Amino acid sequence: MAGKKKSRPVLSGLVVLALVATSGYLTVELRKQEDKGVPEITNVGVLDGSDRADGATKTRDKGGESWSRLENPARSVLRGSDGQVKAVFTDGARTATLTGPARTFAEPSSTSSKVSTTDWVRLMPESWKKGAEKEKWFKDWYAELAGSKEDDLIAVAFQYVAGAKEKKDAQGIAYAGDANFGPLNTAGAEGGDLRLEQSDFYDYLGVQYPFRDGVTGQPETARAKSIDCSGYMRMVFGYRARYPLMSSDGSGDGLPRTANGMARSDQGADVLPLTGVSPKSRPTGIDQLQPGDLVFFKLDARTGQRLDHVGMVLGYDTEGHLLFISSREEVNGPTIGDVGGVSRLDGNGYYAKTLRSAKRL
Repeated sequence: MAGKKKSRPVLSGLVVLALVATSGYLTVELRKQEDKGVPEITNVGVLDGSDRADGATKTRDKGGESWSRLENPARSVLRGSDGQVKAVFTDGARTATLTGPARTFAEPSSTSSKVSTTDWVRLMPESWKKGAEKEKWFKDWYAELAGSKEDDLIAVAFQYVAGAKEKKDAQGIAYAGDANFGPLNTAGAEGGDLRLEQSDFYDYLGVQYPFRDGVTGQPETARAKSIDCSGYMRMVFGYRARYPLMSSDGSGDGLPRTANGMARSDQGADVLPLTGVSPKSRPTGIDQLQPGDLVFFKLDARTGQRLDHVGMVLGYDTEGHLLFISSREEVNGPTIGDVGGVSRLDGNGYYAKTLRSAKRL
């Protein structure tokens, strides 16, 4: 998030804890009472396992695999000889969804929801375009990662949730492990903000980071092990997967610093185009969302026309609800949990109502 004004009286630690506990109780009640105004979505784009191309031209190779083209967004779909989807590649995006071994992701400290999936989200070395399956760079990349169990973007994202084990690189820098959202807001803030925003990935790492535009990110000691919502996405996509990063919203090229900057940038492909920030601008359908997509929200009236929260689509939980993962102040870090609002994109819960757009990097 970004852009909030903070001028609330100081809250004691006991009051802060009480507010968090109350938020958790109310969220459980909201989960029970959630409206059913938006139909549940059961099919993510083309990942339905059928051998249909909806009228699109199909080509089949010697091994029996077939390629087809689909629209909204424009993408290429690879199917095996059995007709099952093996991979989806979207024009203008570097993230690809590959089918692989089944995995289950859970966060028992914050939610009973579990996501079991065969989707693996990987970052390609180049943006996809029609016909790229014939190019050498793609053939080499796909040959290396098809069926691989190397950590993908989903696995990396879960390396920062509550209880995640610390991982260190060869220089002894802890690059993964249970992350905070930000330091406690000891000065208080209008509207009940409990923790400070603006903790980027290099704050978590505690190291200087040289951006490509010549700016060097300077970590703050008070923000060590902390990443706000956009800082979390920059950690997963940028520092870990090596997607290019901007030093701010207005300098350099790559993924901008804030949720608003990311949503309005020309990076990737707009899966749910942004039409506005008011409630009437809520997308009417989410059927084209895929794991790995960035989703953007309008949560706070104080931020004006700015979008103020971002997360990443994770997949469907065992109850059939489409979940996302993001870093939040209420649980002090990355979560798919229920505290502060159920992490569902379908239905009429808090985050479903405030969803405004989505992008595939």
